Amino acid sequence: MTATYEPVAAPSEVVRAAAAERLAGLATPPGALGRLGDLAIWIAATQSMVPPSPVSHVRAVIFAGDHGVSDHGVSAFPKAITPAMVRTFLMGKAGVSVLAAQHGVSVRVLDLGVDDELEGVAPEVTRFKVRRGSGAIHLEDALTADETLQAIAAGETVAAEEIAAGAQLLISGDMGIGNTTPAAALIAASLGLPAMEVTGRGTGIDESALAHKMAVVQQALDRTRERTGDPIDTLTALGSADLAAAAGFMAAAARAGVPVLLDGVISVAAAVMADRLAPGAAAWFAAGHRSTEPAQSLALAKLGLEPILDVGMRLGEGSGAVAAVPLVRSAALLLSDVALLADLM
Repeated sequence: MTATYEPVAAPSEVVRAAAAERLAGLATPPGALGRLGDLAIWIAATQSMVPPSPVSHVRAVIFAGDHGVSDHGVSAFPKAITPAMVRTFLMGKAGVSVLAAQHGVSVRVLDLGVDDELEGVAPEVTRFKVRRGSGAIHLEDALTADETLQAIAAGETVAAEEIAAGAQLLISGDMGIGNTTPAAALIAASLGLPAMEVTGRGTGIDESALAHKMAVVQQALDRTRERTGDPIDTLTALGSADLAAAAGFMAAAARAGVPVLLDGVISVAAAVMADRLAPGAAAWFAAGHRSTEPAQSLALAKLGLEPILDVGMRLGEGSGAVAAVPLVRSAALLLSDVALLADLM
């Protein structure tokens, strides 16, 4: 039996209408701001304030974990890359680190399921670790039910900590070799799609590896076909500790009324699960960019979200969302600082 999950109230429609009225009254031609105007209305609604406050405090959390399926030929890189990249984030030398430094975004990395002890890494990085790696989802469950609940609770705790630290906008990043496979499986299971429609090249696999990856995703879907009606069971069967934590993080943010800027396919898969854990949560999400993974576009359409950027990125890490932060900030400032036409007459 599928459990019942408490729905989340959407951002205020009254505030949204007031923001739309203000946008229409700006000293700009009607529609001249394009999608920046739509983004400004969303920001105002999530803040419940017209005009909106500047979006000064943006905080990104990277949920890291390894995936058992990465040992089965679905990725172009070995899983040893995952712990190496965790250390790279901590040094501030990853792609997302460079973008975040440019745009004043704080970055926090957490090990939820890296298949490494990460010796010498600060304890706060491994504080929420659930296990070393997840199960290979085409052969076995990714997690136990208790591990899934532990990971979701960890994400909820992290969201509360980031909000308490002043976050006005949250970003969920990811790191984990092979993670596009469980992400595709979660999206396929949630949307009722076959593997061939959701499986992409991830880090850049060739045609034969892509065909194998599709077969692995389909095998995972076939193995769990009767168990995907409930989001916790779906995450247990097809997810991972890092994906479950990211879903808990986003669901908790929506419940708290704090917006989330989504990244690529991993982030969007977690957002789909968050919207199942907390129905209506997607109203608190905006899509930072469109990745090259087919599952991401399909899931964004299901969530009713249109990406801010479309520049062919597929790095992950939260990088595409961080790259979109300047446009989010600009949208808020345009709605608050552009003169009203009525004041000029």
